[in-house]
Amino acid sequence: MSGSAAFLHRFKSLFPKHRAPQEEILAWLATAHAQAEITLNAAASDEEREALIRNVKKRVIRFGCSTDRIQYRNSSLDDFTHTDWDKMRIFALKSRPAGRSAQERSEFYAEVVNEVFQQFYSEEQNSPSVLVHVTCTGYVSPSGAQRLVAFKNWGESTEVLHAYHMGCYAALPAVRLAKGLLASGKASVDLVHTELCTLHLDPTQHSVEQLMMQTLFADGLIRYSASPVAPTAEDALEVLTAREEIIPNTENEMTWMASDHGMRMTLSRSTPERIAEVLDGFLSRLMAPTRASVDEMKKNAVFAVHPGGPRIIDHVKDLLGLRDDQVAASNRILRGYGNMSSATLPHIWQSILEDESVPANTPVVSLAFGPGLTISSAVLTKRHCPT
Repeated sequence: MSGSAAFLHRFKSLFPKHRAPQEEILAWLATAHAQAEITLNAAASDEEREALIRNVKKRVIRFGCSTDRIQYRNSSLDDFTHTDWDKMRIFALKSRPAGRSAQERSEFYAEVVNEVFQQFYSEEQNSPSVLVHVTCTGYVSPSGAQRLVAFKNWGESTEVLHAYHMGCYAALPAVRLAKGLLASGKASVDLVHTELCTLHLDPTQHSVEQLMMQTLFADGLIRYSASPVAPTAEDALEVLTAREEIIPNTENEMTWMASDHGMRMTLSRSTPERIAEVLDGFLSRLMAPTRASVDEMKKNAVFAVHPGGPRIIDHVKDLLGLRDDQVAASNRILRGYGNMSSATLPHIWQSILEDESVPANTPVVSLAFGPGLTISSAVLTKRHCPT
């Protein structure tokens, strides 16, 4: 991908309403799964209930993402702060063991996202040429982006585009979209990610795969801007090149589908191996338009790897022979936030920009994976932009 320049800057993230240690979240999930089973099986005696709780807790601890890789996760829903099932907004598990319907979850999503856009732009006086809304965890029209533009009376100056349902790798197509818009003459593009992943769990699903998903994903909210010239008074990431491919015969490795009780994701345990099979060749094709070789990148670049799970970061690191410091930002965000779907990479980019140990002109190779199985990447460079 070539064309006019694009600089990513003005990163601003918001904490969702609730932040909790992974240990507490695992305990809540175990209790929720046990309550769903108690409701489904009409377990009456104390002995039956205790046996169900014991068995479910063992599964969550055994198959869930451990606290050594994820220490905290964020969520927007009050439900995760208590276990009074009769007072739950979504997880009223004594009467609705799978939780409330997709419509009710969408209504909550709309409430949160409308407020998030207002918070992001409460003091913004200048309208962007284009506002791109990125998400795969909620679809409501008018969207939060459209409502913001209407509220701000920006309808004549700001176009709204939606980059939806691509999954974890969506930040990279969104950046390519922004770069193309800048090349077409747009003065500025804002990108906003609103992912409410925790809204979509189903406590009746106790499979290893679903327990892994439910203990990995978290909510993430972030905005940033793309400009055709380097900003002043702040550092930025310049977009040099980008590429995306679908790996043959992998369409069932990862899925994301709307269900009766929210979005349902599946992830094969073999996904890291399928990525490993093609990664070297993909990187060679990615780097072809640049003057740098893959070997140079392996030696000198920071790698912003989307943490689809801890094994993804480890596999990429081992396969490419990277040092721990080269994937430190990815591990730092996974540890502090979990997997926030499309919002994860922008959090990693923000972390790299704010990290003084990463010097100016350091190349940043971004890698993310999603349904398809899609492998997406961009090469960025950290630019120091003095006042």
